[in-house]
Amino acid sequence: MVIMKMSVHLFVFPSLVAFFFCLSQATSITSTSTKPLIYIETNQSTAAARSCSYTLTIKTSCSSPKYTRDRVSIAFGDSYGFEVHAPKLDDPSSKIFESCSTDTFQIRGPCIYEICYLNLKRVGSDGWKPESVKVYGPDRPAITFKYDKFLPNGVWFGFDHCKKRSL
Repeated sequence: MVIMKMSVHLFVFPSLVAFFFCLSQATSITSTSTKPLIYIETNQSTAAARSCSYTLTIKTSCSSPKYTRDRVSIAFGDSYGFEVHAPKLDDPSSKIFESCSTDTFQIRGPCIYEICYLNLKRVGSDGWKPESVKVYGPDRPAITFKYDKFLPNGVWFGFDHCKKRSL
């Protein structure tokens, strides 16, 4: 009888420890409110150019519609003519570009010297108002482009701070 009680205690105690450990793990995971990173591979064939990875953080304004089903594209580059172009960032089923949200994308494309322009394009009828776009590239400080304007439909819209150079 004593052996039976001891074996029950030996079984129950580790089970309780495992149970509380699992609860603490679940709490820390569910308290995270970040969205998953979205990977996009550009379809540019730049055989001569090296390939680099860029991280984009796009904040959608709180005055934007609740969500958008519009197609959103991005292009950014340098004054030497190197450009990264992603023709489709959006995915309406994954709740990208909701009002007051921040979405993060990982994009591969040709290596750029210093990003000096960035354009967004949306096509659709919902509308979308980005607040800002921040681009992190290899070996360069991050650069932020502040929009806080509704994007017009069907045209590239953005910033060009480039001083034209040649290689």
